[in-house]
Amino acid sequence: MAGKVHGSLARAGKVRGQTPKVAKQDKKKKPRGRAHKRLQHNRRFVTAGNYFYFHSSISII
Repeated sequence: MAGKVHGSLARAGKVRGQTPKVAKQDKKKKPRGRAHKRLQHNRRFVTAGNYFYFHSSISII
């Protein structure tokens, strides 16, 4: 059994060809290794730590 093709192959890459080319911008390098893990920990547990306090199913009275 052969697979079905959605639309004709003549239009392949149409949108990508139409979009204007934008040059890559210089960005700061992202931390690697231990420093990256530190950022992840801070983002997940330290700064967003109040979620369960306010959204817990057990109401604190």
